[in-house]
Formats: sequence, C-alpha cells, structure tokens
Amino acid sequence: MSGHSKWSTIKRKKAANDARRGSIFTRLAREITIAAREGGGDLDSNFALRLCVDRAKTQNMPKDNIERAIKRGTGEDKDGVQIEQVMYEGYGPNGIALLIETLTDNRNRTISDLRHLLAKAGGSMAEAGSVAWQFTRIAYFSFEAGDRDEDEVFELAVEAGADDVLFSDDVIEIFAPVEYFKQVLDTLQQAGIRLDEAELRFMPNTPMQLAAEKTAQIMKLIETIEDLDDIQNVFSNLEVTDEALELLETA
Repeated sequence: MSGHSKWSTIKRKKAANDARRGSIFTRLAREITIAAREGGGDLDSNFALRLCVDRAKTQNMPKDNIERAIKRGTGEDKDGVQIEQVMYEGYGPNGIALLIETLTDNRNRTISDLRHLLAKAGGSMAEAGSVAWQFTRIAYFSFEAGDRDEDEVFELAVEAGADDVLFSDDVIEIFAPVEYFKQVLDTLQQAGIRLDEAELRFMPNTPMQLAAEKTAQIMKLIETIEDLDDIQNVFSNLEVTDEALELLETA
C-alpha cells in the first residue's frame, strides 16, 4: 500500500475513536451548518450539503444532530453562534508547508492555538498566499478494493473525468479535477461502490521527503493540530514513507 493510503487508514481509525468521544460530530455539524447556510437546506439542490450529510451518516452521526445542524445553517434554529470557514497557512519543522482548514466561532482562539502548537514544534504561521501556491485543489475518492476488477474501475473512473487511479493491496484511490467531482461521485455511487472518502482536498505540487524520524515528528504535529476542535483538515507537502509510518505506529 502506498504511504499516503497507509496514513489515510491510520487517520480513519483515529476518526472512529474520535467519533466515540463525540468530537468528530462537532466538526461534522459545523460542516453541515456552513453548507446549509451557503446553499440552503435542500439535499437535492445543495450538492455540498448532501456530501456533508453523507459523510456524517458514514460516521453514524444521529439524525437529530444532522437536522439541527441544517436548521442552524438555514436560520431556522438560531443559537447565536456564528461559524466561519477560515484557511490558515503555516510551516512545520524543516520548512514543511501546511494548509489548515478550520471552522470556527472564534478566530482569535483558533489562530492562538495554531500559533502555539507550531511554535512549540519549531514551525510558524505564514502570510496568506505564501503557502497555498504550492498546492492544487483536486477531487479525491477512496474505497476498499475488495475483489473489484482494476481494469473496470480504471475505465469507469477515467470515463467519468478522473485524471488518475491508484491501486494498492486493499485501497483504490481516484483523483480528478474539481469540476468533475459530482460526475465522478455519481458514477461511482451508481456502480454500487461504497466510498470511504469523497472530498475536495489540496495536493502538493512538489512533495518534500525528509528522513524517517523527521517525517514521523511532523506527522505527530499534524495529528496534534487535527485534535483541535476547530480543525477540519490539515494538508501538507510532506511525502510519507513506509519507514516513517512504521516509526509512527511503533512509537
């Protein structure tokens, strides 16, 4: 399995533990609220909201929680909390570039927490735009390989607009331009494929490889950042090697 896939697997297991603590539900509710605020509460017409709700259901988020989050976004349920979607940029140790997606009701708290964690690890916050140019936004999908025929999956994905399909021992990853997100998603779902991940994410234009020990150190930093309640996603230009993953798992 590729380093990225292994790292994704570790993060999915971690997300399952977070769900039992309830923290993942808070993050998902914020995503749903933002989507409903921007595009309305109708799942059929608001594709972004439908995607958020689907992701919440895969994490077994209670139906009542989902409905409350939608109503909060549409204004039907006013609790006085205003949530903003903010992207922060920074550098980790050894100059690793970081893009940090947040949903927050308090920018001062969020940036203070981020600044503290980065400084403690030997990194720093960065000016807007100084890191983002190193990444390209793409549509990303992943699911269990099972016994699916690789040629069939490849043909299905490419015909729907995908740029690339990666096969590993137990995971299939599909990459596509942002504008083909819905088309690829619909095609995969119509084929009966149950997706583990379907999202827009930032991929580094030029991944940076470090020694295994330094890579594991930065992966731990990213995990620590992701544990903050306001954090939705952390993207980096770090190339994750098998050796670094082994170090992280045995640490």
